Amino acid sequence: MKKLSSSQIRQMYLDFFKSKGHSIEPSASLVPVDDPSLLWINSGVATMKKYFEGRVVPENPRLTSSQKSIRTNDIENVGKTARHQTLFEMLGNFSVGDYFKKEAIPWAWEFMTSSKWMAFDPAKLYITVYPEDKVAKELWLKTGVQADHILEDEDNFWDIGEGPSGPDSEIFYDRGQKFNNVAVDDPQNYPGGENERYLEIWNIVFSEFNHKPDGTYEPLPHKNIDTGMGLERLVSVVQETKTNFETDLFMPLIQATEKMSAGKHYGVNKTSDVSFKVIADHARAVTFAIGDGALPSNEGRGYVLRRLIRRATVHGKKLGIDQAFLYQLVPVVGQIMESYYPEILAQKDYIAKIIKSEEDRFNNTLTDGLKLLDKQIKLARQAAKKTLSGKTVFMLFDTFGFPFDLTKEYAADEGLAVDEAGFNAEMQQQKARARAARNQDNGMGVQSGLLLDVKVPSKFIGWDHLEKTAAKLELVVVADQLVDQVRTGEAQLIFDETPFYAEMGGQVADHGLILDATGKSVAEVTDVQHAPNGQNLHTVNVLAPLVKGQTYQLKVDPAFRQAVSRNHTATHLLDQALRDVLGEHVHQAGSLVEPNYLRFDFTHAGQTSPEELKRIEQIVNAKIWAALPISWVVTDIETAKKMGAIAIFTEKYGKEVRVVSIGDYSKEFDGGTHASNTAELGLFKFTGETGIGAGVRRVEAVTGKDAFAYLEQRETWLQETADLVKTAQLQNVVTKVEQLQDQVKQANKQIESLQAKAAQQQAANIFQNVQTINDVTLVAEQVKVADMNQLRQLADDWKQQTVSDVLVLGTIVGSKVNLIAAVTKAGITKGIKAGDLIKAIAPKVGGGGGGRPDMAQAGGKNPAGLADALQAAQTFLQGK
Repeated sequence: MKKLSSSQIRQMYLDFFKSKGHSIEPSASLVPVDDPSLLWINSGVATMKKYFEGRVVPENPRLTSSQKSIRTNDIENVGKTARHQTLFEMLGNFSVGDYFKKEAIPWAWEFMTSSKWMAFDPAKLYITVYPEDKVAKELWLKTGVQADHILEDEDNFWDIGEGPSGPDSEIFYDRGQKFNNVAVDDPQNYPGGENERYLEIWNIVFSEFNHKPDGTYEPLPHKNIDTGMGLERLVSVVQETKTNFETDLFMPLIQATEKMSAGKHYGVNKTSDVSFKVIADHARAVTFAIGDGALPSNEGRGYVLRRLIRRATVHGKKLGIDQAFLYQLVPVVGQIMESYYPEILAQKDYIAKIIKSEEDRFNNTLTDGLKLLDKQIKLARQAAKKTLSGKTVFMLFDTFGFPFDLTKEYAADEGLAVDEAGFNAEMQQQKARARAARNQDNGMGVQSGLLLDVKVPSKFIGWDHLEKTAAKLELVVVADQLVDQVRTGEAQLIFDETPFYAEMGGQVADHGLILDATGKSVAEVTDVQHAPNGQNLHTVNVLAPLVKGQTYQLKVDPAFRQAVSRNHTATHLLDQALRDVLGEHVHQAGSLVEPNYLRFDFTHAGQTSPEELKRIEQIVNAKIWAALPISWVVTDIETAKKMGAIAIFTEKYGKEVRVVSIGDYSKEFDGGTHASNTAELGLFKFTGETGIGAGVRRVEAVTGKDAFAYLEQRETWLQETADLVKTAQLQNVVTKVEQLQDQVKQANKQIESLQAKAAQQQAANIFQNVQTINDVTLVAEQVKVADMNQLRQLADDWKQQTVSDVLVLGTIVGSKVNLIAAVTKAGITKGIKAGDLIKAIAPKVGGGGGGRPDMAQAGGKNPAGLADALQAAQTFLQGK
């Protein structure tokens, strides 16, 4: 076995499969694109779903990748086990309907054992197979694996529900008994058992069945290979470390944390070691996630990030680190991963800024949490309790980020236990809520083979032409069946050449008509999408018979195309203007380009201020009025990058890319249509800005005549406002409105003063009506005041005058009732609490409420019950 670094191992794996004809896929963003079933990219195959489902046919059916992934279903175990990580890299090789077992098995063995590659000792490798998969077992034997190193296991069948599934083979490495955590004669001491000796390092899935919605299985139209090998685990084997954390992927982070700690060192204390591991793991995960556009928040991905940062902060405190520190590990992560992920160092300042802000916020929260924990411990002692409740412990965990173990440790120091069963019950309820709120369809769709083998050529000519006079109809699909002709209804068509743009990158598809040789309309084009092999697939509403093999005229709606093109150009100007104003951290997170408006989503922490939006708008309009020429060129990716073109690297690009340049201002990878000059846009105007998720903002805008119409509407509203406030000149509207606002404020003050005087007069009367019930004095009256604020003012007057022990007042405002109850200190000593009293009487008015022992309030929707509520106050005191 060779001695290799993690970067060497990663590159060796990719190089090996490149030598076998595979294309190397770049590591995709951790934030899934167009896949709502996933919170994070959680495996290498997650980025290949479109290929395995048959929605897209890859240029090369042989693919390999090292895909960064996040899994968060077992965060509590990170640091406590040898192999749990939140962020990990999955090495994988994939065949989409190309090679299968007879190639995948010997290649795996070659990579693991050949002296040119990993050079593992074959005697230390073990294979597991599905018992019914006789072909795989025979191939392993033929490859050279000893019979006693091949084990059958019923669990070796990969199936996550609906979609592709099949048997698999796992490869285990024997690390020797010195690494084991069970005895030699333990029943679990075998490859695949629960032990640390035999380490699973590779899983090869032979995807050959469709798991159908009805639960049955049928052969896949195209068999696939899907493999996964954890880089961290493989590195631990090669570098002969006890756990993943002693490898070169983690140790620099642990060593940097040691320097920031209060004299703590890794490998000395088991408890401290857990903290070092948690910090190293979480530093990697949050760095990569923020680098890919995720931001801390209270929901979804943002909640995961917030939780990871808070867990790391708490473990930092255990190591004696009392200030923000996690952000200082960002450049360390970047240096470790620089060979394959140079973007981390390029964004290190932005990532560190986000993490530090979250750390600072949590350090303040943590102080509040500790105060609450101290209070709960004190209350438990006063009540002679020996255990903190599960709800309390969970609240500390969920609201303040306190891990269960930390609360348990604090409580133990004070001589208290914690209700672990109650905590676990609360945790399960939270998980159930999360599952209910999340789309559970995280498998793959059933593979359809209808268009996978359709190789008919189809050329897009729409860059330069909006019409094609003689396009041959090559393929007709009706109700998911290939047919030779269609007379009516909906159909999908492929032509040898087409000017119709297929929806892509947020730009909607062209609309238009299909005509026969006489010029008669035979179909309306309502949508155009890419078929699995890349052809433009036209969805049409058939008006007259269409026959495969005949030629037709294709006409794109020119007004529709021009309007969409102008708005698409506006998104490019907007994209650059956002970076100019907000910073280079801004990344496109989605877009929609319609003929009458555009929508653009982008990553950014915090709201975009009105001033910033105004500056962005001014920049875009300045570029429009500068009449910048728009040009495009087709080139290879590396040349495009050297040109300075901006790419959305969550998207897949082919060998050649189209680069669109807008003067010297914007240069982007792009496959859409555009105006020929920015002057065609006329005008740009924002119509809305909002947040749509954790760290993602959305702006909407209009251009050209739609922008003019938008401004015209606003001018109409302004004129109507001018008429209402009786000012002839529009420029005087603001001044006039300010004058009216001042008048309203003065009038409200006069009204409040009169209402206060009226309330005082009422008080003089109602405070005389004192009842005595069981040695408790009570004032319970209906009053006429405007709202709850005035009820509270009456209660304050009552307190100052020491009228009675208890006060209950009610008022009817429209169709609603307001109630207030107040109790003096003397009344409280007699066992009367305002909160209990208000809860007892509020149901009479169809409402509810609560409050402190000295003051409580309630609202209701049954005015007719107010007299009964006041009477109920007397009844309540009679029961005391």
